[in-house]
Amino acid sequence: MTSNRFFSSVANKVAHTAGMPATFIVCCLVIVVWAATGPLLGFSDTWQLIINTGTTIVTFLMVFLIQNTQNRDSAAIQAKLDELIRVGAGQNRFIGIEHLAEEEVEEFRSLCERAAKRAESAATASKKANRAAAAK
Repeated sequence: MTSNRFFSSVANKVAHTAGMPATFIVCCLVIVVWAATGPLLGFSDTWQLIINTGTTIVTFLMVFLIQNTQNRDSAAIQAKLDELIRVGAGQNRFIGIEHLAEEEVEEFRSLCERAAKRAESAATASKKANRAAAAK
């Protein structure tokens, strides 16, 4: 197994596990146990350092795991959309626009909005014409 595939597998499992209700409950229990030990340890600097260090490490690692998972999910969705565009009635020039600069993507978005408004206007005009024809 390659290191990329291994990392992806671990990242998927950790991201999935992190999003489960049981994981949230366990984390809440850790906080409760930590808080309950405060009086026993005199709310010392070490007591505070334990939770601060633990949460910082977990947060630091989770950022990279979640970003990796999100990047792969986005790439998979883009590939699926590109395939739908390629085989469907969509315009092939939209394939791969996620790699363009933000301004260029905004131009495509504006183009799509204008096309949608034209289609909506045409549909409205068609309905009005059909109603007028039916009324005669």
